[in-house]
Amino acid sequence: MVNLTVTGGSVILQSPVLPVMEGDDVTLLCKTKTTPSNLPAAFYKDGSLIRKQPTGHMTIQHVSRSDEGLYKCDISGHGESPSSWITVTDQPTTTPPPTSTPPPGCTSCHPSPSLPVVTVLSFFLTVCVAALLTLIVLFIKLCVVRKPEGDTWTSGFDPANRQEAKEDNPISNVLYDIGQSRGINRAALYSTVRKKTPLIYKS
Repeated sequence: MVNLTVTGGSVILQSPVLPVMEGDDVTLLCKTKTTPSNLPAAFYKDGSLIRKQPTGHMTIQHVSRSDEGLYKCDISGHGESPSSWITVTDQPTTTPPPTSTPPPGCTSCHPSPSLPVVTVLSFFLTVCVAALLTLIVLFIKLCVVRKPEGDTWTSGFDPANRQEAKEDNPISNVLYDIGQSRGINRAALYSTVRKKTPLIYKS
């Protein structure tokens, strides 16, 4: 801060020479040319007494536009200083930083995701699809019910299916009649026919 020293006699008033920013602190110093500068002094603004300071200096904290005016000081037994004008200016208005605007025709432009993120997402999607296909295949295998193959030879010897056996397999029909007349066990007859071994009849 640059101070202006106003002299006109034995008392000197030091005050800012440049305009003071609103909200800053201002210090005024009242001293004499010959005696020590810490003598008690009275400070005036626009001719009215503001305060008396025992050390010869006064600080105005957080000045405002109302503190602007003509100041002087007085030291008892030494006289008063010439007047000095103090100017207070407003705080400069801060301009907010400009916001970045998207280029024309781009309503929602977003930065493209990085390569590692795309790789992880692709791997995760592939694993999910493979697991889903595996579950579908297992489900189909479990749900498919295979129809058991019937034993045409056994059903052919059933009396209820005898007529069908005659039409489907004449040989089994003849064997069935022989077995019935000779008293041969049905299971033995069935086994013989399946193995194609000669059947020995006991008289």
